[in-house]
Amino acid sequence: MPQSEEAVPRSYRLASIATLILTVIATVVGLFVPEFYRDAPPLLPQVYGQDIITLVVAVPAFAIALYYASRGSLRGYTVWLGVAGYLLYTYASYAFMTAFNELYLVYIVLLWLTLVIFVGGMVRLDAGALKQAVGEQSVRPYITFHVLLGVLITFLWGAEILPATLAGTTPPSIAEAGLPTSVIYSLDLGILVPAFFLTAYWLREGEPWGYAFTAVLLVKVATLGGAVLSMAVFMIRGGEPVPFPQIIIFGFLTLTSIFLMSRFLRSIQLESRETPVQMGTSIEGQGRT
Repeated sequence: MPQSEEAVPRSYRLASIATLILTVIATVVGLFVPEFYRDAPPLLPQVYGQDIITLVVAVPAFAIALYYASRGSLRGYTVWLGVAGYLLYTYASYAFMTAFNELYLVYIVLLWLTLVIFVGGMVRLDAGALKQAVGEQSVRPYITFHVLLGVLITFLWGAEILPATLAGTTPPSIAEAGLPTSVIYSLDLGILVPAFFLTAYWLREGEPWGYAFTAVLLVKVATLGGAVLSMAVFMIRGGEPVPFPQIIIFGFLTLTSIFLMSRFLRSIQLESRETPVQMGTSIEGQGRT
């Protein structure tokens, strides 16, 4: 692989820096400008919780990962993509769900910036090289976790959607927030759940892209799980009831995702200055792990 090939091209680095700047602006304004958000009261703890995790965790992680990814680190590259996926999910929900405010165009720009970074970064990732770098460790824990998350999200949202559908009503979480529908339902059931199941299948079959999406999804779940717990804290402070079992479940899933993410990243042995991008043909994984 030629040394002149950049691990993270200049255009992606500039897009990432612009994402960092705009994300800091969006979160700082949202958190510290009084009554900036115009959403219904049930939604406010969610956006505040999301903002604080994005500012305190996602922004530093994205900046550090970008630095190491640009130096040819495969670990840094996968974390960079994973946090980009988290930011894409976050600002897709802001662009489509939050009430219109002065940062609407910022959300839109962040939406397409993170979409370009995530899609372009995934296309450039050499999934075969990543599988080879991970080595021969068992993938069963990752398969189990992906399936568990897919089933759990389907069950949680289905428990709200199906009764309302059969009764011809609107789920309480949508009605109380004054929304026409739930963007979160759509993103989770339309994108995340299929991604979990497909990644589990690819891992079981020994497909290199199963490893690539495992790395990205674990980083995303860890950051998103922290955001959900932060939302719960803001809801409790605001006097809203949060079921204790829900806190336990999401706390367990967040800690598990952090553990599995650390395990996966530690297993990556390729930490040379070789770039983790495809150069025409990729290294194909052989057999099952």
